[in-house]
Amino acid sequence: MLSHTTPRLTTRFTETFGVEHPVMQGGMQWVGRAELVSAVANAGALGTLTALTQPTPEHLSREIARCREMTDKPFAVNLTILPSLKPPPFAEYRRAIIESGVKIIETAGYNPEEHIEDFRKYGIKVIHKCTSVRHAVAAQRVGVDAVSIDGFECAGHPGENDTPGLVLLPAAADKITIPMLASGGFADARGLVAALALGADAINMGTRFLCTVESPVHQNVKRHIVESTETETQLILRTLNNTSRVHRNSISEEVVAIEQSGRARIEDVAHLVSGGRGRIVYETGDLEHGVWSAGQVQGIIRDIPTCRDLVTRIVGDAIELINGRLTGALVRPGAG
Repeated sequence: MLSHTTPRLTTRFTETFGVEHPVMQGGMQWVGRAELVSAVANAGALGTLTALTQPTPEHLSREIARCREMTDKPFAVNLTILPSLKPPPFAEYRRAIIESGVKIIETAGYNPEEHIEDFRKYGIKVIHKCTSVRHAVAAQRVGVDAVSIDGFECAGHPGENDTPGLVLLPAAADKITIPMLASGGFADARGLVAALALGADAINMGTRFLCTVESPVHQNVKRHIVESTETETQLILRTLNNTSRVHRNSISEEVVAIEQSGRARIEDVAHLVSGGRGRIVYETGDLEHGVWSAGQVQGIIRDIPTCRDLVTRIVGDAIELINGRLTGALVRPGAG
């Protein structure tokens, strides 16, 4: 555990974004609310509000203000730009973020170039989430301040290339010169140390923060994550080139069965994969009401800690691992 005299992990991520620890909480739909984000920020990591969790830009402005009442530390806002039958007013959400004085943005989905120019005028730093080296290089080229690389293990959208983090991260590190976060499959000190060794400057965790005391989801969801294994997730929407990793349940099985019929259109599964149904899962704890995101990392999540205890444990154990097991494995010249 960390103490006032314990060394800390300083990376390009902590220096660029002004946080204490190289840990970020992912922008999870329905989950990235002020209670969780402020707790992550107060623990010294980077918390992330999810813009589209809020029904309107005005609601987002109020949620940012509510978060500020609970923390004076930096936090980010996620703005995910994905295909939709009825796209939200992205420009209005962007304006709400700017006018609220937020200084860190996480973008995801489509190329963020059209948003960056506006953010740059106000000194806002941009982290862009990518699922391939090609997209990371493109994001770096258009001027983002950092990239978050999502491996195939992640919850939500892992992309269509099926490349796991063990390969994707060093492949990206060979071409990326800005700070890089490792996302997908991270939950503990072992993951943090591995990410740093693979070339990342921090880890970005979603499912692990979903399963904390301050996470605004029903206790049934948290307990189920603790009880689940790494094999209990499922990839849906593969045949529609919009792959998403969710927790395996009767609804996800039904979606896959429709896809395997060979005739699936988005209209055939839209009622099953509705975000509104997933929201009800998180709110009521009815695990079979809809599809809900969870990463393979659930297989190594064993408890429901506070955000402070989680971050402190991960960073403290990482330092002990670096100073202990890894340093102890060195064989110096002249040793027996």
